[in-house]
Amino acid sequence: MFLWRSLFAPLYPIANSFIVQVVDAAKKRPDIMVQVGLEYRYMPPVAKLIEIVKGGEVGPIRMVSIREHRFPFLIKVNNWNRFNANTGGTLVEKCCHFFDLMRLFAGANPVRVMASGAMDVNHKDEVYDGKVPDIIDNAYVIVEFDNGSRGMLDLCMFAEGSKNEQEISVVGDMGKGEAFVPEGIVRFGTRVDGRDGVQTIQQVDERIKYDGLHHGSSFLEHLNFLHAIRNKDTQAPEVDLIDGLISVAIGVAAQVSIEKGRFVTMEEVLK
Repeated sequence: MFLWRSLFAPLYPIANSFIVQVVDAAKKRPDIMVQVGLEYRYMPPVAKLIEIVKGGEVGPIRMVSIREHRFPFLIKVNNWNRFNANTGGTLVEKCCHFFDLMRLFAGANPVRVMASGAMDVNHKDEVYDGKVPDIIDNAYVIVEFDNGSRGMLDLCMFAEGSKNEQEISVVGDMGKGEAFVPEGIVRFGTRVDGRDGVQTIQQVDERIKYDGLHHGSSFLEHLNFLHAIRNKDTQAPEVDLIDGLISVAIGVAAQVSIEKGRFVTMEEVLK
């Protein structure tokens, strides 16, 4: 079974109950494999950066910075993505991917979240069934993890003038790694070697024949899922229900933080 993270998107009191039911149901059916669709892990330059970080080349991670500067939301079926009531908010529906990456890089779980964001440019002149969209189009989010590391998201959805849609920076005690999408470039270096020692890699995956808007990651994600099914006796799903739950919960905490104007603990969201 392959679940898209949008199943977790409705407002969190409802979503928590639903997710608990899904997790409990999965535990009762060990014969069924469940993987959550968080495809940004599989973008070739991001996957390479994950490999570098997990290989210990930059040391224990202290800071993760992710910038997404892109175009506005596309039109979807019945314009469902224009309203918080349907999506849980932009930081849930769109940015759960980045919170998943932060947690993966940090190797830790989130403790509390602080965010600032607004609807400043996009969708203000649109009306659907008499309603104007209410989703934010830009934000800053800070996530604190239980191992002392921190993550930061810089989101702008009216930044079509950007060379890269995603720029990811991961800094550890020993060095730093970066990934750029869709340029497909990975850079990493150590503090000892300094600027002159930074390595640059053009990362591609020959299995991708058509990039699409997810730069081929959805295809690679499904290949990974197929491999897990075929080897289910020895391989667990790479992205499980808890990964999906926490990535969405961070987004919910960020949305609540903007609404309340304060830090929001993960305990508040997950209680």
